[in-house]
Amino acid sequence: MAVLLGVLVYMQRKHVSFSKRVFTGLGLGIIFGLILQYAYEPGSEAVAKSADWFSLVGGGYVTFLKMIVMPLVFISILSAFTKMKLSNNIGKISTWIIGLLIATTAVAAAVGIASAVAFDLEAVQIEQGDAENARGQELEGTFGTVKDLTLPQQILSLLPANPFLDFTGARPTSTIAIVIFAAFLGLAYLGVKKKNEEQAATFAGIVDAFYGVIMRVVTLILRLTPYGVLAIMTKTVALSDLDAITKLGKFVIASYVALLVMFLIHLAMITFSGLNPVTYMRKAFPVLSFAFTSRTSAGALPLNIRTQKSLGVPDGIANFSGSFGLSIGQNGCAGIYPAMLAVMIAPTVGIDPLSPSFIATLIAIVALSSFGVAGVGGGATFAALLVLSAMDLPIALAGLLISVEPLIDMGRTAVNVSGAMTSGIVTSRLQNELDTDVYNDADNQVEVSA
Repeated sequence: MAVLLGVLVYMQRKHVSFSKRVFTGLGLGIIFGLILQYAYEPGSEAVAKSADWFSLVGGGYVTFLKMIVMPLVFISILSAFTKMKLSNNIGKISTWIIGLLIATTAVAAAVGIASAVAFDLEAVQIEQGDAENARGQELEGTFGTVKDLTLPQQILSLLPANPFLDFTGARPTSTIAIVIFAAFLGLAYLGVKKKNEEQAATFAGIVDAFYGVIMRVVTLILRLTPYGVLAIMTKTVALSDLDAITKLGKFVIASYVALLVMFLIHLAMITFSGLNPVTYMRKAFPVLSFAFTSRTSAGALPLNIRTQKSLGVPDGIANFSGSFGLSIGQNGCAGIYPAMLAVMIAPTVGIDPLSPSFIATLIAIVALSSFGVAGVGGGATFAALLVLSAMDLPIALAGLLISVEPLIDMGRTAVNVSGAMTSGIVTSRLQNELDTDVYNDADNQVEVSA
């Protein structure tokens, strides 16, 4: 591992592009993990102790990402309110963004249902080993209180009773709570701006200064991405049960088919907005590839916002759609995944997953439950538990897919980010805020450099 990390350091000193270093880390991690699989048993003491050391790099990288999530979401939302062009129609724009995020999540749920049915996926087809049973018990213990909450109580849990507690990420809904808290401060700023422009200007300057500092911290963390990806993939592959992954191959294929269909729907939305989808794919590739390899929507937020700007989206709308997309309507994690799980699990309790009432209820619950999904790790699991509990389905069965979670999470994260960017682009187009000259400028493209 030290030698492989040294290879990435050498590539950085030779100024190899950031994207190439990330994919190199991904490839080296997979190869090294497979070598460890071949040389040792996944449960061997040597691999377990080595993986513990690998976590210094991989786990440290993820911890740093979690560290910056709340400040990043907070300052991004607040910064959107301080943008002058956004202050006049902020209500209409935020409504469009949130509406598109929820609507696309409902569509994603339908896509997930169709994929699960087309591939004839059922939970009874999956063997329950010790790891799956342990994961199921963990989920029941950790989220035992979720299934006891009524819908009004779940909605109430989104509100920031103590925003300082939510800044610690103590609750599963802390992300959306911080979004709401930042929105209140932003609305207060707009009110002060009408009465005392000097105070408002001072506040806006402070926000801009904090925004610049937070983004610099994010850049410092992103520099660790190639090393983090290498360590994470090595540990994941080395400790994975390849036989279990092979048995779950049909679910992996069905998941990626659904994710691809959802991405094509994003492209269709952009096309119907009168824009060239090829231009979007070319400019979005760096941020989507980063999201794919890092598996974090929150870590991709700065690149998300910069990419939207390169596509002609105004600052304020880019900040809103990127930040809202972290906690509302994640198409991959909160749309496709829980819908597929529900369809797979329903037959185990005697429910027909093809009944119109089940499908309609599932789509509605998925859309409503998409609020408050965290942007770093565990978001898909939390969304699935909310949906399964609301549908009165066995929660423990969500642990059956533990062996392929990292594999499908890469694709889910990329689709999450694409959905957030699509909402910003379409909203800008509908509000006549999109700069089409910037959108069509092939030279104005974000080059990931860290």
